[in-house]
Amino acid sequence: MTDGSGRIRVGVNLMWLVPGVVGGSEEYTVRALLALAERADPGLDLTVFALSQFREAHPEVAEAFPVVPADLDGHRKPERVLMESAWLPRELARHGIDLVHHAGGVVPPAPGASRLPAVLTIHDLQPLLMPDNFSRLKRTWLGAMLPRSARRARVVMTPSEPASASVVEVLGVDPERVVTVPHGIEPWATVDAQRMAEARHRYNLGERTILYPAIPYVHKDHRTLVDAFAILADERPDLTLVLAGGPGPVEAELASAIRASGFGSRIRRTGRIPWDDLRALYAAATVVADPSRFEGFGAPALEAMAAGRPLVVADATALPWVVGDAAVRVEPGDVAAWAAALARVVDDPVEQERLSAAGRRRSSEFTWERTAEALAAGYRLAATIGEDGER
Repeated sequence: MTDGSGRIRVGVNLMWLVPGVVGGSEEYTVRALLALAERADPGLDLTVFALSQFREAHPEVAEAFPVVPADLDGHRKPERVLMESAWLPRELARHGIDLVHHAGGVVPPAPGASRLPAVLTIHDLQPLLMPDNFSRLKRTWLGAMLPRSARRARVVMTPSEPASASVVEVLGVDPERVVTVPHGIEPWATVDAQRMAEARHRYNLGERTILYPAIPYVHKDHRTLVDAFAILADERPDLTLVLAGGPGPVEAELASAIRASGFGSRIRRTGRIPWDDLRALYAAATVVADPSRFEGFGAPALEAMAAGRPLVVADATALPWVVGDAAVRVEPGDVAAWAAALARVVDDPVEQERLSAAGRRRSSEFTWERTAEALAAGYRLAATIGEDGER
């Protein structure tokens, strides 16, 4: 499965990636591709197939790889699926692609789209394991497409070992065909005192803060954190809870929980903010909390560790694997346990220092070089596997 030079010609299907809409999977996918470009692997020749606005949103990818744009912005999913099923197979053939990487979780359903050998990235199996968190249409679509896509792919990639294990257990994929391609993170730049002071003023922070950067989806479980904060706040008048992140599907429920807490004046719902502001909020945080009940990876936890901030996470899905022994782990949804764990960290500078140092050590293991190596290995593995799954 190579051209005359021995290179594997890989087409990366990013038709699912609507810039600024798909969340953390966009950053992960784009940064993994850039890391692969930096690796300059002579055995791989990548071409990206993407929506019309992708090159403008990510010019650095367009500088690294040829980008073939579709005449579509992707905001209407039925049109996007149709383009993946008709336009994409023609373009893959026209560009002589040997192997196609469907990086958005599904292999398009039309026969033409699944004719080429495929690699599939599944970010997580939440639609199968927590179906009530999704609309009826979406859970029906993904409930059918995820198992089908996993069967059709020669190799399935996921961002964490727990996600890989769930692909094996739930979808029945041969573990030898599953490759973990973890997130990476750049060395964290220090935030200067002036910028931190500006962020404290802009967001009206107290002397001590708890930060949770996450869009309000059901599984992110903001409610547990708000209720735990209400237990802490009465005896700690200098404590502020900061909920950063753009608007989400359960925004109204979150607003109701904040009002009901009795401490709404000390809870900051920032909405989507610039990255530099978020970095300053990390730097100002006494502790970062991540109560999410389901993660394929958990990028905010990795960011918190890289920033050297003490971290408390839900003991669920991929988060324990990401943090190792560098965070306090708490049963998801247990408000009293969350309040107790946060109190221990907020009130104990020694524990803060311990967690800070442990987090920095742990985060240093997640490099983009490691990501690129795993991605390249996945492509090579797929090139050695036949249609019957044999190598």
